[in-house]
Amino acid sequence: MRVGVLLDLGKSVAEVREEVGEYRAQGFASVWASQIFGYDALTLLAVVGTSVPDIELGTAVVPVYSRLPQVMAQQALTVQSATGGRLALGVGLSHQVVVEGMWGLSFDRPARYLREYLAALVPMLHGEPARVEGEVVTARSAGPLEIPDAPAPPVLVAALAPAMLRLAGRVADGTVTWMTGTKTVAEHIVPTIGAAAHEAGRGTPRVVVMVPVTVTADAEAARRRIDEVFAIYPSLPSYRAMLDREGAAGPSDVALVGDEGAVAEGIRRLADAGATDVAAAVVGGDEERVRTRAVLAELARSG
Repeated sequence: MRVGVLLDLGKSVAEVREEVGEYRAQGFASVWASQIFGYDALTLLAVVGTSVPDIELGTAVVPVYSRLPQVMAQQALTVQSATGGRLALGVGLSHQVVVEGMWGLSFDRPARYLREYLAALVPMLHGEPARVEGEVVTARSAGPLEIPDAPAPPVLVAALAPAMLRLAGRVADGTVTWMTGTKTVAEHIVPTIGAAAHEAGRGTPRVVVMVPVTVTADAEAARRRIDEVFAIYPSLPSYRAMLDREGAAGPSDVALVGDEGAVAEGIRRLADAGATDVAAAVVGGDEERVRTRAVLAELARSG
């Protein structure tokens, strides 16, 4: 299993670049940038990737409602050209409170929107024209996008509900999860997306599990901190459904918290559950972060 880390985007671009260089030197397989209310993730990864080689650069995730399929394809392929083909393009729907409440767009039948969106995006990433006349998405490209040295990146769909997982399995390269525990990965995420990929004649899908991680001597305090840092997520319906499926009250119940041995064992359990990647959201004080990164780096180097 590949071990990566979710980037701390509360830093300057120069500091993020330095941090990615450190992760690369420590042997991490990947770094992941979220797209929320700060940096544009694709632009940031293009800038960082031009100066830090040999580490995968993932988005987790770019909301599809925020840019047209052609714009998403152009941005992604530009990152590919700039970084030597190291992008993993994570895309997702975001949430109704954002799409309708902040952007003023319709969130009606989101699975339909994403299905039509991917029908336009995936061909353009592969150097083909798009011809989509959907109910909610129209994409008529004049021809292939003219971006040299830009192989199609893997497309990972933020999918949690069954319909979304089946869509990801049929047309994408995998999924990225969040607020999803080990039991849910094993019993819901992996079998659902895997069956859909198999039925579509596709290879084994990638399952990137993003999870809060803290190596600590005070597990109780660390769990309180995780619940405070990620307090918004249990109120969002898609994540609440995953927590309920796991039997978890809040974020700390699906986090990996404890000493070095406990955290390493938690990551091994995720591998046994079928996760192909773990991307850690490292939480804690300075000493806890150092200890956490050391454990994760050792696991990353050992594969």
